[in-house]
Amino acid sequence: MIGFGAQLSLHPPAEQFELVQRLEAVGYDSVWTGDHMSFHNPIHESITLLASYAPITKRIKLGVGVYLLALRSPAVAAKQAATLDVLSGGRLVFGVGVGGENPKEFELCGIPHTERGARVNEGIDVVRTLWRDTPASFNGRFTRFESVSIDPKPVQQLPPIWIGGRSDAALARAGRQGDGWMSYVVQADRYAQSLDKIRAAAAAAGRSMDKFTAAHLVFITIGRDYEAAKRAWVGVLSKRYAQDFEPLAKRYGVIGTPEQCAEQLERFRTAGCNYFVMSAIGDPREERAQHEAIAAEIIPRFGSR
Repeated sequence: MIGFGAQLSLHPPAEQFELVQRLEAVGYDSVWTGDHMSFHNPIHESITLLASYAPITKRIKLGVGVYLLALRSPAVAAKQAATLDVLSGGRLVFGVGVGGENPKEFELCGIPHTERGARVNEGIDVVRTLWRDTPASFNGRFTRFESVSIDPKPVQQLPPIWIGGRSDAALARAGRQGDGWMSYVVQADRYAQSLDKIRAAAAAAGRSMDKFTAAHLVFITIGRDYEAAKRAWVGVLSKRYAQDFEPLAKRYGVIGTPEQCAEQLERFRTAGCNYFVMSAIGDPREERAQHEAIAAEIIPRFGSR
């Protein structure tokens, strides 16, 4: 069965909360937020935002896609994430990535940009150690502690950690340390090749992939036809990422009528994807309508919950 989540843009709080509740009502499995300290567009701190959803929802999982762990103390990250898991009754999905497309936020946080991969590799181990052990000890390159604990522990004991990224280093990290993987801005053939690399890394580390989640962050725009949807898709993403997305639309967008979008998603399911996180691209005032159309006209085609 294919899972479906939604990653939302930023709205005034009352509108944001209403939209999250609507996502749960129409059958989405999870709601997601990105994570940056400084970005091209305004963005809330991810754990704080997801915590605000916990008391207004009952079932929907709360995901961060992806948390830039290198920018934080992993001990603080472990504590915040554990708290969110407790407050939500065990609904956290902790996506983790290295980031790096915006070097200024590393400067802002006093973290050398070149250390981000090493910090994330070690940070994941620190987080899991603190979630699992009482007392916990760790002796690494960036973090050292002896006989300490964070309590209360997460409800899930070890909340799932999904690794984000497309590079070979990210794929190796997903196989070696991840409970899941989230890709973005790739085509289906590369997605399949990337999953093969993850499986190889998992096998080398002696890890099972039986419960592994293979996810894809989908930049989707539903419209009356392909061209109308494409204009909206290109305009929003070009502004969001401060680069021209026109050449990328055909390769990386899921664009068009519901039927056309479903056909494009099917290529990823065939490539091994079992979870789609839908980022509806367009006028923010139409985001609810986009997600309702996805729930009504696309999700049922995949036999989803």
